[in-house]
Amino acid sequence: MPDKYNSLIELLNAWMGGAATTILAAMVGRAMWHGNEARKGHRKFFGIELLWEFPVALGMALVGESAASYFDLGQPVSTGLIAALAYLGPRGMEVLLQKWIARKSA
Repeated sequence: MPDKYNSLIELLNAWMGGAATTILAAMVGRAMWHGNEARKGHRKFFGIELLWEFPVALGMALVGESAASYFDLGQPVSTGLIAALAYLGPRGMEVLLQKWIARKSA
């Protein structure tokens, strides 16, 4: 009897495992950002810049997984957080952290 999955995240976790789902979410987040930049005309879609997105995606996957663990988030939410943080990238994360620290210290 086939298993019933309630979400795409559950299906991907069952097929590939949690680590692969995390990396896939980060890659999708960076691909969305890269596609947006290509649409704006800031870069070519299939240019050499695309190669730089892979290390950024892996780094943001680690940052996102750490943040999800810190806030004790469950699997579907942590995967969404990872994709969102990968979309923002390091500079977007820097802005978020600066705003968060400013609110905490005020």
